[in-house]
Amino acid sequence: MIFLIPGVIFVTSCAKKPVKPAPSVVTPQAAKEAEAKRLAAEKARAAQKALEEQRIREERLRAEAKARREREEIARRERFVNEHIHFEFDKSRLLPEAKEILRRKAKWLKENPDVSVIIEGHCDERGTNEYNMALGDRRAHSAKSYLIDLGIAPERMKTISYGEERPFDPRHNEEAWAKNRRDQFVIQ
Repeated sequence: MIFLIPGVIFVTSCAKKPVKPAPSVVTPQAAKEAEAKRLAAEKARAAQKALEEQRIREERLRAEAKARREREEIARRERFVNEHIHFEFDKSRLLPEAKEILRRKAKWLKENPDVSVIIEGHCDERGTNEYNMALGDRRAHSAKSYLIDLGIAPERMKTISYGEERPFDPRHNEEAWAKNRRDQFVIQ
């Protein structure tokens, strides 16, 4: 045992002690380069984020513009359909107001070359059915002829007469009769 204790002391005292690594020395130049890389990466991320935000903003603006154009087109289409032309009693001659409406309709038809229309001629309840059917036909053809003169192809328009059969206003007075003497336009 005498030899054992000194041997253990000898062996343990000769064991290698762990060497601590030398602290890394960061030079000022290396620190500047690392900071520059970090800033460049941060700047690149910020630029990418800004581009993405710009893309999203532009996409939203395009979608809003498209929706606005669609709403405007729907409004123009509804105005085309809902704006009737009216006639004097027992006449098929176009009034100045009717010609103005037809000019707007011609403009819309030129902007929408794939659209065809049916021009419906209507009358008030006075007169015989046969007479009113013929008068409604003359009224529809008056509008069609004027639209042809404005450059709308005849094959894009059909005419039909309903005479007194489809009143706009069912009352039996002058105000209702004036509303019923009309041409209506139906998009096919």
